[in-house]
This record gives sequence, structure tokens and C-alpha cells, in this order.
Amino acid sequence: MGTTSLSLALDLPFKESKNEEGNDCYNNVESCALYRMLPSNAKEYVKNSPHLLEYLHFFPVDEFGIPLFFEELKRDLKSVKEPNLIYPAGHDVFVHIFNDPNDVRNYYIPIEPSFLHSVKNFMPPVEHRLIDLLDALEKDPITEDERIEVLKNLLSRIIYIHNSDDPTPDLSLVSQKDSGIKNKMMNFLQKDIGKNSISRFEKDFLDTPHLADGRIIMTSQEYKALEYLMVRDKIEIGILKPFIGDRYIEDITCDGVGPIFIEHKIFKGLKSVIGFHETAELDLFVIKLAERIRRPITYRNPIVDATLPDGSRINIVYGTDISRKGSNFTIRKAMDDPISILKLIEFKTMDYMMAGYLWICIENGLSLFMSGETASGKTTSVNAMTTFIPPEAKIVTIEDTPELNIPHRNWTQEVAKGKGKGEGEGSDVTMFDLLKAALRQRPNMIMVGEIRGVEGSVAFGAMQTGHPVMSTFHAASVEKLIQRLCGDPINIPKTYVDNLNLVVIQSAVKRPSGETVRRILNINELVGYSSETGGFSFVTIFQWDPITDTFEFVGKGSSFLLESKIATMLGIPEHKKAMIYQEVEKRARILERLHKAGYTDFYELFLMMTKIKRQGLLEMDISG
Repeated sequence: MGTTSLSLALDLPFKESKNEEGNDCYNNVESCALYRMLPSNAKEYVKNSPHLLEYLHFFPVDEFGIPLFFEELKRDLKSVKEPNLIYPAGHDVFVHIFNDPNDVRNYYIPIEPSFLHSVKNFMPPVEHRLIDLLDALEKDPITEDERIEVLKNLLSRIIYIHNSDDPTPDLSLVSQKDSGIKNKMMNFLQKDIGKNSISRFEKDFLDTPHLADGRIIMTSQEYKALEYLMVRDKIEIGILKPFIGDRYIEDITCDGVGPIFIEHKIFKGLKSVIGFHETAELDLFVIKLAERIRRPITYRNPIVDATLPDGSRINIVYGTDISRKGSNFTIRKAMDDPISILKLIEFKTMDYMMAGYLWICIENGLSLFMSGETASGKTTSVNAMTTFIPPEAKIVTIEDTPELNIPHRNWTQEVAKGKGKGEGEGSDVTMFDLLKAALRQRPNMIMVGEIRGVEGSVAFGAMQTGHPVMSTFHAASVEKLIQRLCGDPINIPKTYVDNLNLVVIQSAVKRPSGETVRRILNINELVGYSSETGGFSFVTIFQWDPITDTFEFVGKGSSFLLESKIATMLGIPEHKKAMIYQEVEKRARILERLHKAGYTDFYELFLMMTKIKRQGLLEMDISG
């Protein structure tokens, strides 16, 4: 199959259709034969975004068929083997998922207003006119929305939109004898870029059609493309805009020169038609990206960890000295809406009994580590569990990159600043510093984004003084977790480890169908440390069965935490401690009823759980 390269350096997996009808359809979609063949939902998209119809004329529908249109992607689309579908990914942006029969990764094709319209030649004269107008502004715009509004208003003053159906305007161009606009432009260019570089800009300006008053003449398609590109590249995130706006993307990766790869929630690994063809082009992009997030990158400081304006985490590595294929970057997308515990049950990450068990443990102030490998869904699961924290609790979260979304009103959100390690360097404020400060804030729960270093000792000190802690950790088993806790650089004394009550191991596992899913492999209770053997004892309470893809309550009747800690705190007599297992089952049934009633939204579920508590439905009757 041939590859077509457009002026925007898109590497498309198909050849342009020879259909000549596209331009005529732009202003009158109702007369378009292809439009009449579209399903009703696609017609609505096309009316509001005519560039989508242009793309469909460009795409060889005779060979591959009209793509299916989806307003929302459902998880059952994972089973589609040869996708050819389009869905919206933000205002005026659409995504075409297209099959590649020769690769495990299918194509990800962003359809933007600028997709089929090269406005490169318009850029220099437009930018020079903008500079004059920007200098005349009385007040500088502050917010991003204000900057976008100002830019669009200025463009509307610079551009004259001429459509084929409009009366022919006075298209008299500025002649070379016109001393007004030309001389002004020449003087500006001479001062701004030097005499030797004038000719290229002079040619761009004089070759660009414009009216006698200097307004540049463009078609409505070109104007929309120019406006989109100017906002995208001057104010927003540049070529990454479609990826950042797509709520179905989890990770965005550029390994160097070549395509941008993504991890999609539905279609898993995909390769984009957008990429970088030259090292210099990629280097310039990451430099501008780092400046955009106010974390400048240099040869001396070639690695940046930061947060994008939407909350996504980004890691940038700059230069061929340490990255042979050129600069690279990885973006971990921020969640649009937190996933609720009932959604995790729906996804089979856990079941109702596990959720009921975690509910009663967290509600009663036990400390928990969610452990597993990278991209196993640890942070998502921990965030979902925050609905189990009593609604009246005060919560302090401590992160180096803000990801947690807490539904409680009494929530203090702390974020580390700078790159310093240990106890802080200069103006840096580390997680270690924030954790020490949190102990003075009298929280009912401390949540740490991830335990990695010396902050671990403070976290375990907090547990010793009665402050429950929830955090994520990188370890694939309880044994590995304990080894890392007691070794460099965390160095927790072995006698402190059993202050941690629960270790939940979660992983991304591959099922026989080939699908990768996230499962809680086991939930474990840490019982204690034996000075005689130098080992730790722990009990597995829940275990995932990979054969049946179900969970077993293997610790029912032998839970150390339920019987020896929680039952005692709740005042259950020794001979009635079995009642605590009935309480787990009751909470599992409550969650199941809430699920059947449709309360799967994160904040809506928290509200319902708060009402249930206020109505006294969680109180135990131990008199019988």
C-alpha cells in the first residue's frame, strides 16, 4: 500500500482519492453525494465541521468503505479486528482509527481543520501584521482563553475571507510602486531580520493576495485552517493537541525521529501518522514544549519531569548525546473523570467482596500500599478507594505530579517543587518536606503519590503515631516490597514494616484472547516481624484465579486485621468476632445495589455512600 505525504508531514497509509467533488461540497453539503450516504450522526458532525467531509472525499471510500462513526467508544470495540472508524476528540478534531494488515499496531489519524489546507505561505505576512497589532494592545491578555480570544479577533482584522459564491471583491494587489504598505514592511524586516534575509519574506508578502488596505485574501477553508494552527501552535500544545484532547488515550510516546506512538484505552497500541522526520525539527519542538511548561531544557540539564497544563505527566530527554534516535518524550495522560470503585468492578479489576473488605479496612484507619509495575493502574485504583474514607475526614495528599482527585471537601493538596532530593536543596520543596509538614496538620488520612525514597521513613513514622497512610509503590510481590522498603534508598527498620497493614498487588495481565487487562492479583495482610527468623509473616486474604478470571476470598475466617484489629475497635466481643465477615458481605451487597441502580460516577457514588452513612445503615448491631 502506498504512502502519501502531505505538506504537514503526515505519513498516510493510503493514496488520495481521485474524487473531484470535495471542494464543491464544502459550502453546500446537502448537494454532496457522499454526504447523502453518511449515517445521521456523521451528517451532524459534517455540518458543524466541513473539513471532516473534505477528509472523507480525500479518503478512498471506494476501496475501504465509509468509516463507521461513533459518538462514544465502548469497551466491546476492543474485539474489532480491522477497525475503520471515526470519533470526535475535542472541538473540531476527529480521529480515524484505520487498520494496518501488516502490523500489530493500527493507524491513528487525527483529522484537524488544517489537515488538507497548507497555509504555510500565509504565515510570515500574517505574523508580521500581528506584531504591529499586538504592540498596539492597551492591556495584555492574562489567561489562555483571553489570549485565544485576542488572537482570533486580530486575525479577523488581518484576513479578508473570499468564498467562490461571494461577489468578486476589489482584488487589486499592492503593487511594487505602492510605497505605503510595502515600505513599512521593508523597514520592519530590515530592522528585524537584517538585509540579507529580506528577499524571502518580501517574496512571501508580495506573492500573497491582499486588498489595497493590506488585508490578506483567503478562502473560508484556508482561514479556518490558519486560525486553528495559530491558536494550536502559538498558545496551545502544538501538534500534540489532538492527542491531549483525546480522552481515550492513556500514554503518548515519541522515541525520537519517527512516528508518535500512543496507548489507547480501547485499541491499545497505535502508531500515529504524525511524527518527526529530522533531529533538528524534534529538538526544536521539545525545547519549545519545555518552555511552554516553564521548565527550560538545555544540554546541561537535558532531562525534565513536569506537568502539562491539563495535568498530564511528561518526561523529556533532550539531545542525541543521551538519546541516539534524537530527543524523546513520554506523556502519561491525566484522567478526565476519576474512575469509581464500581467501574473497577465492572472492568473486573476486583469484585464486590474485595471492595467491601477494603471499605471496612480503610474506613477504620488502616494503612495501605497499592503495589505493582508501571502502568498497572495503581493510582487509578487508589483514587477509586478514596470514597471509602469517611466523608468527614481531613485528607492531605502529597505528590510530585498531581494526579489524585479526592471527593472530600476537607482536602489539602500538596505538590513537591523542584528536583532536589533528600531533605531539600535551595528553593526545592520535596515530598519529604511536605510529608513532615503534613504531620502537623492533623490529617485523618495521608495519601502519598508514590513512596520512592527517604519520604518512606516519614510515612512509616506517621503510621507509628496513628496516622493512616495510603500510597502507591513499585514492587511485584509482598516479598519484593519488603526488600525495597528495608534497602537503599528507603531504609525502613524491619521493626517498622508491620505498621503497614495492607499490601494490594495489582498488575496488567494478558488474557488468552490477547487482551491486556488490569487485575488485583492479591490482597495481603502484614501480620508482623519475627526477630528470631528475621522474616515477616503475612496472610493472603483475596487471590485472583487466572483460569476462571474470578477472585477467591481465601482468608475468610482467618483475617488478622478483621478479627484482631477492626472487630476490637468496633467493640465486638471475642465470641462474636465472626460477625465482622457478615459486615464485609453487607457492604458488598450495598455496593452491588448501588451498581444496579446506576451510581457508577465517582462523585455521585461518594454522595450516595455519604447518605448511606448518615442514615445509619453502616452501623453494626452486636447486641443479638
